[in-house]
Amino acid sequence: MLRCSVVIPTYNRAELLRHTLHALTLQTLPREEFEVIVVDDGSDDGTAEVARAFEDRLNLRYSFREREGYRAAKTRNVGIFQAKAEVCVLFDCGVLPGSGCLRAHLASHAAAERPVAVTGYVFCYNFGGEDADLMNRTIDFGNPDATIAMLRANRQWLDMREDFYTKYGDDYGYLPAPWMNYWTCNVSARTDQLRAVGGFDEDFVAWGGEDIDLGYRLHRDGAYFVLNRDAVAIHSPHPKSESENNAEADANYRRMADRYRTPITRLLLSIPDVHFFNLNDIITLRGMPACADYLAAKARY
Repeated sequence: MLRCSVVIPTYNRAELLRHTLHALTLQTLPREEFEVIVVDDGSDDGTAEVARAFEDRLNLRYSFREREGYRAAKTRNVGIFQAKAEVCVLFDCGVLPGSGCLRAHLASHAAAERPVAVTGYVFCYNFGGEDADLMNRTIDFGNPDATIAMLRANRQWLDMREDFYTKYGDDYGYLPAPWMNYWTCNVSARTDQLRAVGGFDEDFVAWGGEDIDLGYRLHRDGAYFVLNRDAVAIHSPHPKSESENNAEADANYRRMADRYRTPITRLLLSIPDVHFFNLNDIITLRGMPACADYLAAKARY
């Protein structure tokens, strides 16, 4: 009866993992209909004990990998290739899904006549960790639904992509580069399609970009991108360095541009001078060919 596999990578974030797993115990989707796969990238902070403490409340499997440095892509792939369900839901460690989050992801897949790449809504996520202390005092970690209701009512700490959704709509799969929004803090896709496109590129060994790279390949493979606001979650704030993350992400964008060599992917080289939320406008105004069409034409000639 498994309907979805939840894949959570983690490294030395035992308390954040505890919050995520607790939120999963509150799902309206029955326990026997989803599995949770926690893949540990070499933690030494008691993460294993936290994961195993939930084995009596969740259908949970825990895998440990010896530490090789930052290997989020490889760690997620371990979970994807262990998954037993038709749909994989990908969360970051520290994301608190609302109680209806998994049901909402599955509803988007069930309603679609073609493969879809579903993005869930994420409150409290930002690149620089702004308001982290206030967020931590505001979030009721024991009751994510109550916090989500309050944040919605107050329009507080909205998903940082909200301006994008307001501009293009929640059904934005018609855009030439919808994969720019595919951030794996809270997304889903068909397990067989994730495997067919090769999963995450394991050569990404620094923060950022591996998720939109995956989204790009799902798009090329025919997935249609949608937002489901009912697949809602809270991103638990934690320390981060925006400047360091941006530097690593920029290097990964260059990797994508060099790998695919299409007019659209070369636009990634203009980040951060051009905000990535504006790339679809640039593509449209310049009349650029779709990546698949460009590569097909290049192969012919």
